[in-house]
Amino acid sequence: MPSLLYRLGRFAYRHRRRVLALWLAVIAAVVGCMVAFGGPGKLDDTFTIPGSQSQQALDRMKTDFPASSGTSAQVVFTAPAGQKVTDPADLAAIRTALAAAKSAPQVAKVIDPLAAQTVSADGSTAIAQVQYEVTQSELASGSLDALKGAVAVAAQHQPGMDVQVGGAAYGAGASKSGGSDFIGVGVAVIILALTFGSLLTAGLPLLSAIAGVVTAIAGVLSLSGVTAISSTAQSLALMIGLAVGIDYALFIVSRHRAGLAHGTAPQESAALAVGTAGSAVVFAGLTVVIAMAGLSVVGIPYLTVMGLSAAAAVLIAVLVAITLLPALLGFAGARLTPKPGSRAMRREQAADAPSGTAVAGEPAKPAKPANAGERWFRLVTRRPLLTLLAVLVAVGALAWPAHSLRLALPDNGTSPAGSSQRLAYDQVSKEFGPGFNGPLLVLADTSHSADSTTAADRIATAIRALPDVSAVAHPVVNAQTHTALIQVIPASAPSDQATKTLVSAIRANAPTLQQQTGATIGVTGSTAVGIDVSAKLDAAMIPFAAVVVGLSLLLLLLVFRSLVVPVKAAVGFLLSVAATLGAVVGVFQLGHFSSLIGVDRAGPVSSFLPIILLAVLFGLAMDYEVFLVSRQREAYVHTGQPLSAVHSGGRHSARVVTAAALIMIAVFAAFLTSDSQMLKQIAFALAVGVLLDAFVIRMTFVPAVLALTGHAAWWLPRPLARLLPNLDIEGEQLQQQHQESQPTQLTLVKASAP
Repeated sequence: MPSLLYRLGRFAYRHRRRVLALWLAVIAAVVGCMVAFGGPGKLDDTFTIPGSQSQQALDRMKTDFPASSGTSAQVVFTAPAGQKVTDPADLAAIRTALAAAKSAPQVAKVIDPLAAQTVSADGSTAIAQVQYEVTQSELASGSLDALKGAVAVAAQHQPGMDVQVGGAAYGAGASKSGGSDFIGVGVAVIILALTFGSLLTAGLPLLSAIAGVVTAIAGVLSLSGVTAISSTAQSLALMIGLAVGIDYALFIVSRHRAGLAHGTAPQESAALAVGTAGSAVVFAGLTVVIAMAGLSVVGIPYLTVMGLSAAAAVLIAVLVAITLLPALLGFAGARLTPKPGSRAMRREQAADAPSGTAVAGEPAKPAKPANAGERWFRLVTRRPLLTLLAVLVAVGALAWPAHSLRLALPDNGTSPAGSSQRLAYDQVSKEFGPGFNGPLLVLADTSHSADSTTAADRIATAIRALPDVSAVAHPVVNAQTHTALIQVIPASAPSDQATKTLVSAIRANAPTLQQQTGATIGVTGSTAVGIDVSAKLDAAMIPFAAVVVGLSLLLLLLVFRSLVVPVKAAVGFLLSVAATLGAVVGVFQLGHFSSLIGVDRAGPVSSFLPIILLAVLFGLAMDYEVFLVSRQREAYVHTGQPLSAVHSGGRHSARVVTAAALIMIAVFAAFLTSDSQMLKQIAFALAVGVLLDAFVIRMTFVPAVLALTGHAAWWLPRPLARLLPNLDIEGEQLQQQHQESQPTQLTLVKASAP
């Protein structure tokens, strides 16, 4: 692969205008498809889980109870202080608002609170139900805003009356980055400028990453017209595509600049950078792609789309790095060469000089580490066992809260403070109980019952006797389809464990109810769908983690031809995941320091987060493992000195890996400004995960383990060594061929000189 990438990089450099024109044409075509067939206006944030009981019942409701199968909104009226919603003036204002709501777009039915008996005990609050015949994803972008405008007339007719709109129609809310990508890009520019000491050099990784992100996001959005693409999938693809796009380009540009600093011709240097660092980029990128695409095996469309969107963004980032980037390097030419005597030039020379040797133009100095990276690696390997114990204690302390991890889908209770849906949720919880925000729907098939009405009444009575049931509405019977619909109000909030227990209890009683009434039942509604999604994700977690860890062991065994390195990498990966989950639980579920990132209410962790964290962090952890350990392996092969090889890895790779990790952290952390609780949790988890994995695991735990195991770290049984292919991920043979050809090239240059 290094030789193939070398030729590809040289071709792109030499034919840079054609390559650039081709990429511009691809971007234009993808953007055109987005405008013609998709776009942000067609995003779908609906959770579905095909095959589950809740989804099957929901699908049947579309034909048997179409008015109840769509999404719904709650209009919460709160009377002025000292008044009641049943007072003549207040009631008149409410009914005026409800009349206006009936004419709002896509509204199928409006239920008067007096008819539904949804008036609080003290008479201060009333809830009107607005029913749509379409699902949340099918709501037009302005439908809910039109409903808000329609019901606002109540406050005009009765000054002091508070009117808020919430309910299931809002779901978890669309994931909006709020300009986070620009914040992340700004921080990345600063880090790149500090890393290279050149704005021109810093701009190339940024430019190539933006090209990849534009292509990926436009491609994803172009499919929104034919398949369900969620706003979270778009944001995740943007977040990961931008982060890895900058990082992959950073690794290649760093290797190219090092070649220029040592006198290699620009074209040859760019080709070698793509052949060496580009090989590691391809390997690292494919691990991310495999892990993200693997999310599709869980069987939840929402998660599948998220995984495939992120995988596409990473794949495009890899293609951009090995084709468009060398073309951009060709346009820059020799201008990327560090100036003689500059800090960048001294740093490149020092990195390749053995510790303690003099750098060109400077007097010899006593032996000491060449740079901060090597100094850190020397520090953590001075007493490696003590370092390992310190890491384990620190990571264990961070991971401890993870034992109380509670998963659920986000609801309006975690919406931004001050939003209409959050105010409505809080008022409903206060006056009617938290369960009123997430009612359960029980669909009964009474086709084998003697009498549908009697059977439905007996089912409702049995459910009413279960624990944690606040209220059960009178069954609605459809005599033509022999079905009945029963609304159940839990006493607990939609995301509480008690509500999950109630759903399980209703389903557990289904066989008994069938014997007594002849009817079969299914529990559905947005709350039940969310519970089923969480249950399926819980069941998939351990198998998926086993596949990810097993894949990491296999890939690293092939790359490094060692037994210790893959096991150490897998253990480090699990440590970073555990510590990250502990940090997420501490901030979002327990509320520690949550106000610092704009979280005003603690709640359960998003059901999707752990499995997304496993997939994404696995790929990113392999990035840093490959770029750090490959340099150490290369040094060990040349010198045979294990401790010196560890220090050499720090000298050559620590600075670039540090910059790459800081860029990723900045990009992920910038998305903490999002209003979406799910996206905020994902951004926090990825930022903390990269921080821990890069600096605590890869740059502290890993060198300590390698120093402690010595020569054994690079041992591989001979029978296994003969079976495994030599992937040469760092392009050692390519570099050796280049070094052997250098004297010949120099001779030819001298001979042709005038």
